[in-house]
Amino acid sequence: MQIFIKFRLMRNHIMLMFLGVLSACSSPVNRLTDGPWRGVFHVQDAEIPFLFEVKAADTGNPTVTLINGEERIDLADVTCRNDSAIIPVKAYDAVMEALIDGDRMSGRLVKLYSNRPDGQVPFTAQKGAAPRFADTGEKATASLDGRWEVTVPERAQQVGVFAQKDNGYLAGTILTSTGDYRYLEGTVQGDRFYLSTFGGMTPCLIRGQFTGADAFTAELITPGGVSKFEGARNPDASLPDAYAMTSLKPGYTSLGFRLPGLDGREVSLDDPKYRGKVVIVSLLGSWCPNCMDETAFLSPWYTANRTRGVEVVGLAFERKDDIEYARKQLSVLIERFGVTYDILFAGKAGDETAARVLPELTKLMSYPTTIFVDKKGQVRKIHTGFNGPATGKFYEEFKTGFNRTVNDLIAE
Repeated sequence: MQIFIKFRLMRNHIMLMFLGVLSACSSPVNRLTDGPWRGVFHVQDAEIPFLFEVKAADTGNPTVTLINGEERIDLADVTCRNDSAIIPVKAYDAVMEALIDGDRMSGRLVKLYSNRPDGQVPFTAQKGAAPRFADTGEKATASLDGRWEVTVPERAQQVGVFAQKDNGYLAGTILTSTGDYRYLEGTVQGDRFYLSTFGGMTPCLIRGQFTGADAFTAELITPGGVSKFEGARNPDASLPDAYAMTSLKPGYTSLGFRLPGLDGREVSLDDPKYRGKVVIVSLLGSWCPNCMDETAFLSPWYTANRTRGVEVVGLAFERKDDIEYARKQLSVLIERFGVTYDILFAGKAGDETAARVLPELTKLMSYPTTIFVDKKGQVRKIHTGFNGPATGKFYEEFKTGFNRTVNDLIAE
């Protein structure tokens, strides 16, 4: 009898625990709910704001959409359990983990591939429509609108392009010789300005102050550290020639790589698929935001032009020298952008790997780098970096030049 009573008590205790779990799962207080949210990463004694939207949370298959100006990045396969939400950032092998407390959440961005101190970044978020930066009511006393020379100590010249509205709203980006900062969004208040972005990989904040109508000082803050820079208004500001940064070594005219595809089959430019055609060779990494911008351009471009006697092949330099890991990450890239051209695994990203795979090049300066090969297999041009859609006019100029080069090579 005593054993029976203990069994019933134990069973009732387990049942209460089970009902408690069900209650937590079904409680409207601690569930991810649809609508706009404003988050803040806590980094370097600073707050880096970011905006996102939750959709279809009540269906059990929610999507989180990161918002940066005109950019929208959907994070799918979100899972919720009790008062927790797991938001995968598959493109960057990362995850956002959060505890939900009503209309608030707190958690961390975890870079799964990294064991560095900045591999985990804490954040908090509040549900509701709110500006990226709090409105202090202070009117802008200067304008960042236009093009700027950006000087970073011990680095090549950079270019800032910004658009500012009368209410102080600010959007734009900064171009470097290897790529751009993608979509920055923020505000100008008084003689100070603030910009931030978060596309799933590294949150960053720019805060600056005007030192005159045509000059400013600023700092860039990321989980990796703080760097200072200056700006001077210059409508003619430009970058070094992207076609002059990497070249073939003397004595070389073509590329001799032979690398495995994701199916294990080895591929080279001597294969029948590429022989006698114009070939665009894209050197990329699935972890590289600017490479994603180039892939977003190349994938539909290839679909529209492949019947003209042109091919595209990607050489992927990944975070790990592991074909299985590369296959997983590159499959995300391929699915996201609908890639139908070959992407080959070149090994772990780094100077030594690049020198071994592409000994013909003087030095690989950037991911992405785009190599134009003519019908005879001869390298004709090498373009370093990529100016993505956030750069506006620079992006349009790149596309015009790209198409002109390909058209000329096809016509030969």
